[in-house]
Amino acid sequence: MVSAELEGALERFSDPELLAKGKVNLISLEAVQARFGPRWKLRRDQVYSFAERVLERNLQATGLSLRVSETDFFIVQPDLGRLAGQAACLRFLREILNHVLGDAEMAPAGVLQVTKFANGRLEALTVDACCAEGAVAAGLAAEAGNRQLAVMDPPRTWAEPGAEGAVNRWTPFVSNDGRYLRVSATLEPVYELKGFTRIGFRMVRRVIVIRTGEELAPQQVANLSAADLLKVDMATVLRGIDRLEAEGGREQQLSLIVPLSFSSLSSQRGRAELINPLRKASALVKLGVICEICDIDGVPPGGLLTAASLVRPFSLLVVGRLNAPSPHVVSRLRGSGLQALSFECPPSALGDAEFIGWATAAIRAARSVARSVLVYHAPSPARASALAAMGATHMSLASPAP
Repeated sequence: MVSAELEGALERFSDPELLAKGKVNLISLEAVQARFGPRWKLRRDQVYSFAERVLERNLQATGLSLRVSETDFFIVQPDLGRLAGQAACLRFLREILNHVLGDAEMAPAGVLQVTKFANGRLEALTVDACCAEGAVAAGLAAEAGNRQLAVMDPPRTWAEPGAEGAVNRWTPFVSNDGRYLRVSATLEPVYELKGFTRIGFRMVRRVIVIRTGEELAPQQVANLSAADLLKVDMATVLRGIDRLEAEGGREQQLSLIVPLSFSSLSSQRGRAELINPLRKASALVKLGVICEICDIDGVPPGGLLTAASLVRPFSLLVVGRLNAPSPHVVSRLRGSGLQALSFECPPSALGDAEFIGWATAAIRAARSVARSVLVYHAPSPARASALAAMGATHMSLASPAP
């Protein structure tokens, strides 16, 4: 330990039952120390400062963290079970290593479970990395008696036998605010309105709170941390790849619309992770994938232009997804490099006059910025025809397609 005083401060956590339940853990920064080499002594205070901020921001009210050695932080999370606590520690360490080193490959080896306090020393064992994330949902069910996992997969969701290992790296996961989330996805047919021919499918991603079965609303998904959104994006793309491969690949589908978060595309790590899956998905459809950049409301045009330029080599089309297609919001997208805009229809409870008024304003604004306008969840074929008459180029139906 760093000092003898720490032994007294940590003594209250030496209860054998607390240790046996795996609620006391360490995260190790030895990977940073080894990578920095002679520079470690010059940089360690900065590393400690950042690590402390990460832990302070993420630990729940009852959690505690202390640096106990030159490279180890002691973490107690009494409200979390063994698997959940270790998954949280792995998430903390990944954030630290990504910030300091630019990658987190060594994170699984840096999470340890404290097993004993003895003579001013902490004894700890490296945890099983796969239990920390890949099996977190199963662990949660075992610890909390949760029997709601059966509702996590909606009827339209497919199985992923071929890509299960790759998908499980990204979902389920512990979010930045401590929730246990999983990513599901469905395919929805998209039609070109001029001839009402199907151009392919759009991926409709769902982010679900495992404990309750609640699906996060789009704004709640947008409010997730950048690291969480990257996991959502990667899980979504990999599920799409698996579906395409299961259906025979290139000869079966024209295109696939893949939603990607702006935050993922604007980070170096996000771009590095997404490039290969996008290439693979593009090779599995006849015309190529359509990349749909989400959460763009309020993003400066220059930032969008950069993101669009990065995915254009792997895309048939780059689409900007809007939550609120008002003329004011849309006008800010000029010069952003987007080739199309997409948004959803309002609830079907709107009367005809209200629907026509909304659609006219939204589509007119969108066409002033982009050549193509994709409108999702048209409540009926009649309203789909009205959308076409007002200038929409593509749409999906809320009810099963004919």
